[in-house]
Amino acid sequence: MGKWKTLILLLGGIGISNIGGWVYLIALNLTVLNETGSVLAVGLLYILGPIATIFSNAWAGSVIDRVNTRHLMIWLDVGRALCIFCIPLMPSLPLIYLIALVVCMGTAIFEPTSMVFMTKLIPEGDRQKFNALRGFINSCGTLLGPMIAGVLFWIGTTDIAIIVNGVALLLSAGVIMLLPNVDAAKEEKVERLTWKLIKRDFHTVLSFSQSSVYVVKVYLLFAGTIVVMTAVDSIEAGFAKEVIYLSDSTYGFLLAIFGTGIIVGTLINTVFVKKLKLHFLIGFGSVLVALGYLMFYSSQGFTSAAVAVWIMGFASIFASTGFLTFYQNQIPLAMMGRFGSIFGLVEALMIIILTITVGVIAEWIGIRLAGWAGSLGLLVLGGWLSVVVMKKTGRRYFV
Repeated sequence: MGKWKTLILLLGGIGISNIGGWVYLIALNLTVLNETGSVLAVGLLYILGPIATIFSNAWAGSVIDRVNTRHLMIWLDVGRALCIFCIPLMPSLPLIYLIALVVCMGTAIFEPTSMVFMTKLIPEGDRQKFNALRGFINSCGTLLGPMIAGVLFWIGTTDIAIIVNGVALLLSAGVIMLLPNVDAAKEEKVERLTWKLIKRDFHTVLSFSQSSVYVVKVYLLFAGTIVVMTAVDSIEAGFAKEVIYLSDSTYGFLLAIFGTGIIVGTLINTVFVKKLKLHFLIGFGSVLVALGYLMFYSSQGFTSAAVAVWIMGFASIFASTGFLTFYQNQIPLAMMGRFGSIFGLVEALMIIILTITVGVIAEWIGIRLAGWAGSLGLLVLGGWLSVVVMKKTGRRYFV
């Protein structure tokens, strides 16, 4: 299969899955809200992802690194699709939550699996450009998903929108089936999943971490920025509507502006891929994203908020492209599944703790002050990360 045909298929599969995921998320939120009338019940959906990661990631990496990644991705897509088809049939809210948790667990396993698969599939020299395009596709999903969900709600019900995501996952599985089998020459090691095996794999990751301190330091600092951004994002809508008094439509337009920032950043990353060095992308992007958040939570109206979210979108594609490429180049393929899963477990725990903390601060002290506190924390982490990656002593990791 030609290189570009492979890239287009892979990006297409990512796009279909991403759009379907947005449609599903919005439809599920409305389903729970309509059934309970409780904002808290909807809020519980947002911690299902981190909870699912905690349940699955301790052992998922041990499976990912020992099986055919393409086959696993196909089965995960099909399994999630079947679960999603069952949601409209569930007679009670607890069963809906249970199915949603299983879907989230499938997603938590799928993400590190797809990272391993993509790293094997994409040649090292093409990874930076591919990661920029991947960020662009994800941003398109962020824009198109809610729009498609709105159209589906207009012509049908939330159940139809949920089913559409199941279909999207089946289409994604079909696309993956057309991609090369990167593990064709690999004999799958069928080992029984035991506590002893998981413990051995944990020590393998720990040993690598101790011998690759710089790589792990960069990873943890960047993961820290993701944790803080996720927590601060949880109060973004509340700030937009309750502090600077934006309408629903104006807030939607604000999200579109965020998407245009990502599009411009993607174009620059793609065109100047040979000139933009990874350490610059990570350092510049991380600091600028933090400044964008600080500007947003300091804004007094739509115009200043629009400038801030554009900067956030523009800078985020630099940071994510640089980091993903660094990650793919520096983490050994043989243990990438285990590394991503184990550290993802820690990240999920921190997201739950910090999101609750930010929410409590917003409730007791004020949304703007909570946004400022999170943004300043993000700026400290981004500045620290920038200093680390810009040091000449670490330059060999970004060649």
